Amino acid sequence: MVAPQPFFEPRGTPFSVLGRLKALSKLGHEVDLVTYHIGEDVAIPDVVIRRIPSIPFIQKISIGPSVKKLFLDMFLIVKTLSLLLRRRYDLLHSHEEASFFCVLFAKVFRVPHLYDMHSSLPQQLGNFQYSKFSPLIWLFTFLEKVTINSSQAVITICPALEEQVKDVCPHAPHLMIENMTIERSPDSVPDEDVQQFRTTYQLEGRRIILYTGTFETYQGIPLLIRSAKAVVEKIPNVMFVLMGGTPLQVDDVQAQIKVEGLLSYFCLTGSRPSSEIPCAIRAADILVSPRIKGTNTPLKIYAYLQSGKPIVATNLSTHTQVLNEHVAFLTDTNEAAFAEGILKSLMHEADAMARGHRARALFEKQFSYDIYLEKTAKILELALKQ
Repeated sequence: MVAPQPFFEPRGTPFSVLGRLKALSKLGHEVDLVTYHIGEDVAIPDVVIRRIPSIPFIQKISIGPSVKKLFLDMFLIVKTLSLLLRRRYDLLHSHEEASFFCVLFAKVFRVPHLYDMHSSLPQQLGNFQYSKFSPLIWLFTFLEKVTINSSQAVITICPALEEQVKDVCPHAPHLMIENMTIERSPDSVPDEDVQQFRTTYQLEGRRIILYTGTFETYQGIPLLIRSAKAVVEKIPNVMFVLMGGTPLQVDDVQAQIKVEGLLSYFCLTGSRPSSEIPCAIRAADILVSPRIKGTNTPLKIYAYLQSGKPIVATNLSTHTQVLNEHVAFLTDTNEAAFAEGILKSLMHEADAMARGHRARALFEKQFSYDIYLEKTAKILELALKQ
């Protein structure tokens, strides 16, 4: 498996890679993971992490495309090639842009290739403000099409990507496997851990509105901050807990909150270990996703569904691929509408509870860990029989 990511760090694609590795291990497979030198080692049975050489002047990689990533990918190519020259593998499983060179290596070494498509890479360039570089977008579009057409099987993580694969190559063997963030249900978190969480962040007596995830622009954190003013005017004992963000992003968000005069209503924890997420979710009253752009379903949505807690999210395809009005409060992407969604979820408890129960039922029916394992086994079978 080749993952051009810091592994492990608590953010989108590394979470997905972690989920894939745990599933492969549980299904009885041995995996060599080729990845960057950055990240926390994670012990998974029958998984060996093989990192590129340490690059002293690169110790942090931001989310999205970058020159740093391109530089590190050169080392990733060499590391992957060296392993393929020394060992015989049954499958080459690549994530994101690593697929561009892995499809070539798969042909040379006659190994089936499985493309793990977490996003549309040309679309990522637009999301991260590289959209003015039209030749680069054309190149990524071309490489993505070649990868889809050349792979023995493709994993997509949401309906939008599934449709894209069908458009590019209708006959490509593919399967949608929605991301799993946590195997542990928030229900299993002990009461004393929840109490400790509330004490640590001084949340006693407050109704907790929780956001988990990155602080990238498309996540809509400013929308959440602006909507908070109308919420606290009607329900002053709320606390918005934002779990995630780099230190610089946290400082920037803190400054935005100060401008709005809402410092006493926000708690910014910064990036926290993934093991804290179930505890935070169980402690929360409302779970929010104010995303304003994108087509991929946010990873957090599956954990939100699993919890059975009320969910407030923007009414965009990034959410509505999974969510609907029966399981969540969906709103327009403006502060008045988002505030209204939060207030409805807080003030109409019976309705909020009913939607939460239906959300949990949806998770168990479509997104449980057993289903995740079944789909993983199926895509491996598809890739290996081509």
